Amino acid sequence: MFKKITVDQAQIGMYVHKVCGTWLDNPFWTASFALKSASDLKKLQSSTAREIWIDTTRGLDVATAVTQAAPPTPATTASATPATPVAAASSAVSVHGTPPEFRFKVEAPTSTSDELKRAKRIVKTSREAVDEMFNDARMGKLISTETAVQLADEITASVLRNPGALISLVRLKKIDDYTYMHSVAVCAMMVALGRQLNLPDHEVRDCGLAGLLHDVGKMAIPIEILNKPGRLTESEYSTIQGHPRAGFELLAQTGNVPAIARDVCLHHHERVDGKGYPDALPGDQISLQARMGAICDVYDAITSNRPYKEGWSPVTSLARMTEWTKEGQFDATLFAAFVRCIGIYPIGTLVRLKSDRLAVVLDNRKSLLAPIVRVIYSLKSMVYLPPETLDLALPGTPEAILSSEEEATWGIVDCGRFMAD
Repeated sequence: MFKKITVDQAQIGMYVHKVCGTWLDNPFWTASFALKSASDLKKLQSSTAREIWIDTTRGLDVATAVTQAAPPTPATTASATPATPVAAASSAVSVHGTPPEFRFKVEAPTSTSDELKRAKRIVKTSREAVDEMFNDARMGKLISTETAVQLADEITASVLRNPGALISLVRLKKIDDYTYMHSVAVCAMMVALGRQLNLPDHEVRDCGLAGLLHDVGKMAIPIEILNKPGRLTESEYSTIQGHPRAGFELLAQTGNVPAIARDVCLHHHERVDGKGYPDALPGDQISLQARMGAICDVYDAITSNRPYKEGWSPVTSLARMTEWTKEGQFDATLFAAFVRCIGIYPIGTLVRLKSDRLAVVLDNRKSLLAPIVRVIYSLKSMVYLPPETLDLALPGTPEAILSSEEEATWGIVDCGRFMAD
């Protein structure tokens, strides 16, 4: 029997079926769990959650709880806590994917500065949750599909409010965070690209989950190979190439993972010219979602700092990927959509203006070539300037972008810090 109680009524020995509120309100990063110790109880009662559902068939009961046959879903019942900001239906998915009738909740767009504040919280909690989820996979445990869906929904909510804020933030990941935060980045980009392609909401949602889980097979790869700073041997590279199938098999065992997510996991390293792996599929046999995944995966990989190389700037990365698309690596139509989605000058890009000042791109939704920027540095005086925000698309604006620049060229450290107000 399920009962809804307040967190103050919780006791050691109870089994928590669900924490009311958003995924971020749950301090345990798993949908259901037993309260086994005083520290568990304190952790729950110190969280922002105010109510929980307990399963009295699996743990202790309380006499004062209100009894119902099962906890209501957000789609059918009002709650005292705010609904999750992205899902307008239950967060459950099946092996067939999100139901076609699923719709995202409509939210007002936010400025980059405002969304960065929310995105920082999402990134922090996402790192911890993905870390735990992937470590479970490394230990041979099955992944919690519900936890993954809730995490993907929180990331999606941020992308729907402002497509570039969270994506720009996760690009600044630390080297030792790469394996985990790469999954968050690809999730966000898959959602943004899905929206750019006008895919229905239920497919966009499954694309986000696919991005989050696409690299779970890397947990089967020895750490020393995964983080090797030098060139891989032929044997080591062959081991790396086994991660898509390892991930696919893990997700197949997990159950309740949409077919889209399993397919992207298996085929995100395929190429449209048939030279990819693990199955060397020709382009017409690679699904739309797997072709999307290939683009998002590579873009985040080459813009991120890795043990064996510094990441390229977004503009340099898009230029290289344009060349690779011509060579047959990516779907040309999808890559063009990706560029429109990310922007010719992606958020967080360092650019040089006509006035010989450096600026950071803040928002490119209004114009791909004339974004909103924040001026930060004078190349004439070689000094930092009081930050000044300019909309390069306004009529009569004398400024314009001359080129994109690498931070290291001018000794600029962490452009991201100039993006928040």
